[in-house]
Amino acid sequence: MNTLQTSRVADLLNDLHRDAENSDREHFEAMMTIFNGPGGAEQMISDILAGERADYSTVYRRYADNFLAVSPEYGRFLYAIARARGATRIVEFGTSMGISTIYLAAALRDNGGGHLIGSEMEPGKVARARANLDAAGLGDLVEIRAGDALETLKDVGGAVDMVLVDGAFSLYLPVLKLVEQRLKPGAVILGENAFEPEYQAYVRDPANGYLSFSLPDAGRGNEFSVRVA
Repeated sequence: MNTLQTSRVADLLNDLHRDAENSDREHFEAMMTIFNGPGGAEQMISDILAGERADYSTVYRRYADNFLAVSPEYGRFLYAIARARGATRIVEFGTSMGISTIYLAAALRDNGGGHLIGSEMEPGKVARARANLDAAGLGDLVEIRAGDALETLKDVGGAVDMVLVDGAFSLYLPVLKLVEQRLKPGAVILGENAFEPEYQAYVRDPANGYLSFSLPDAGRGNEFSVRVA
């Protein structure tokens, strides 16, 4: 039995995914209305990025009560990649309430231990994520740094096996560049909703040392990158 299958973790994740669905329903319905509107996805993404570039902290604060969580399927994918990579040091940008963090920390536990460094801007989310990780029995593997990731992730303290970027879209590339020198050969970088054009261009350019492609996940723009040089 792996850690995800233990009743302690499985029951907690079921509850958290249910809470996330209830919390975020109105937000996602509003997003789908815009997505299906005259400008479509391109206009929606352009508007989000423009708002973030003007003041990403204010934009993100609007979602202080939203989970904005990964799906159960993507969570299991995160777990599987971390296990396959044999990850012992993971960096996560955008911890939110800690659902994705639980999947990643469970992989660390089953890999024999390790350290996950997360960054979350909203203090309320930091507190809830820490409580959820403690409830899962995984808090000892995780350090959640409160504040702007451009500051909190300047020093991740060691070689990195895996990175999950899932926060403000406009910060994906700056955050990647912060940790880039710490990436091990073969390190995996997963960009959840990686719509930002400069990020896509950077990881898809072989000259920057990555092999990268978009995952076919219902059009959500998930980017899978591997550090190859």
